[in-house]
Amino acid sequence: MIQQIQITNYPNTYQPQYVCNSCKLPSDGRNYCTFDKNEVDYFVKQRENALPYLTDILNHSNNEAQVTEALYIMNRLHDNGVKGIDKLYPAFARFNHTDSPNIQTFLAGIYRKIQVPDAFGPLVNMLVKNTQKPYNPAQPFDPNEEIGGAILSYISDRFRG
Repeated sequence: MIQQIQITNYPNTYQPQYVCNSCKLPSDGRNYCTFDKNEVDYFVKQRENALPYLTDILNHSNNEAQVTEALYIMNRLHDNGVKGIDKLYPAFARFNHTDSPNIQTFLAGIYRKIQVPDAFGPLVNMLVKNTQKPYNPAQPFDPNEEIGGAILSYISDRFRG
């Protein structure tokens, strides 16, 4: 039986003005995101009980930092053996057309692990769309590395078996 997750310390808010203070997106001099370790560990310890809350964030939030953090936590949950992450593809799919390199990177990382067949096409579309844009030197990293790696993982897994 899945129990209700205790979320008293973490706001469940989706307003556009919401600022996610626990996730710091890449900035000048730092080409990676930082997350509040205590918050992430809290959700990871909740295991399957955290899935409804995180899925709700993915279904409703338009805050890039909040979505990036939710995807990071989902990735950690998968790494810790939590079952059912692959069943959440509809929540992830909401971001298949995002221009955010942060969300694209974490989304591709999750897709690489869960190998949902429906995610292959969106990964290819992301890669093609990104390569058609001019290079932006202000962008702190290239999401196409993770997207391309996920695509290669899909292809290699199809030819193994």
